[in-house]
Amino acid sequence: MRKQPHILVGEGELNEIVLLPGDPSRVEMIASLADEYEIVSENREYRICNAKYRGKGITICSTGIGCPSTAIAMEELFKVGVKKVIRVGTTGALQNGIETGEFIIVTGAAKEEGTTKRYESVAYPAVANQEIVSALTNISIERGQKFYVGAIVTNDAYYAETEEYMQKWKSAGLLSVEMETSVVLTLARRFGMEAGAILTVDGNLADGSKKGENEGEEFPRNVVERIEEMCQIALESSLVI
Repeated sequence: MRKQPHILVGEGELNEIVLLPGDPSRVEMIASLADEYEIVSENREYRICNAKYRGKGITICSTGIGCPSTAIAMEELFKVGVKKVIRVGTTGALQNGIETGEFIIVTGAAKEEGTTKRYESVAYPAVANQEIVSALTNISIERGQKFYVGAIVTNDAYYAETEEYMQKWKSAGLLSVEMETSVVLTLARRFGMEAGAILTVDGNLADGSKKGENEGEEFPRNVVERIEEMCQIALESSLVI
């Protein structure tokens, strides 16, 4: 059976629903919340495992940082039969008052990146599947979580997120900025897949806080705990979509 060149899996080897973290180390963290799991492949930024959660087959696949590597994952996941994806990641808030550790459930993403421009006009929307948005929202409510629902922006250049850009995005009412979601939503639409995203806030640019202020590690423990809760919400949502 021919395997895809980057994710190193073939048709039928994965489940139809995939959770998409960026960080490869997060794959086994999510899988540990399931009943059982096995690593399927590991190559470059792509770590993949199949898991069983409350009797349902789920796959978890890391994408690495940014839209180019995420686009490769989306292309190859589609070719092996994946039907639905939920991105689980982190994001920097753009609106005052959104607190670190709260969740953003994405309805759409502004395409401030270069990858989707190779597929289509920037005028075409990157929007989430409504069933997935509803599932993530309902499960978050059931679990008593604080969250926001709305549009975000996906940006290519982490260290070029200037005050000018931030103010422009904030004025547009965008909730947060991150680096992968627009390509997930765009390619899902083009391929006839269903896609959504839930993100954990790791800082607030409007309020002057950002990721990396906790010396010696990417996230403080309280944010790690919130990421785990986000992944639990995504797993629960996968049961009903």
